[in-house]
Amino acid sequence: MPFSRLFRRRNDDAAANALYLALVEQSRQPVFYRDYGVADTLEGRYDMIILHAYMLFRRLAAGDNPALKELSQQTFDFMFTDLDQNLREMGVTDMAIGKRVTRMAEAFYGRANAYDKVLEEPGRGLQEALGRNLYQGQPADAEVEDRMAAYVRGQMDHLANLPDTQLLAGKVTFTVPEGRV
Repeated sequence: MPFSRLFRRRNDDAAANALYLALVEQSRQPVFYRDYGVADTLEGRYDMIILHAYMLFRRLAAGDNPALKELSQQTFDFMFTDLDQNLREMGVTDMAIGKRVTRMAEAFYGRANAYDKVLEEPGRGLQEALGRNLYQGQPADAEVEDRMAAYVRGQMDHLANLPDTQLLAGKVTFTVPEGRV
């Protein structure tokens, strides 16, 4: 019965919430805004959340573990519930919330698709995708783009090595991004 899901508390809510909070905390690291050239604006911070969510969701979708796939959906739901709440706290009216959240979801899926297309490719495809999204089309120093792409690839490798049981318990670690050299 579809309505039974509305009234049932999911067992993994705490794990999904913990994963979401960890990815938000990582995306707020000052080094991204200070040394990686990401604008410290609402858009820049949202793009960093999208990037970290993308990496985490890609890890949760890897393999054939249905529990991880369910946890991924729950974490996604937490993310958009939190974004909705943040918009409300910023004074966005109820009438505009739906459109804004829809645009945010479209941005998430668009960026995820762009990153998926270039993540495994040689060349500067990932740097270009990051440039269009994280730097909102503004010229970024090639060295900065290269460091961000290296961070993303390293983060993906790190997440791939986390045990499923750790993720199912709501425990995720991220690597520390390099600051200025």
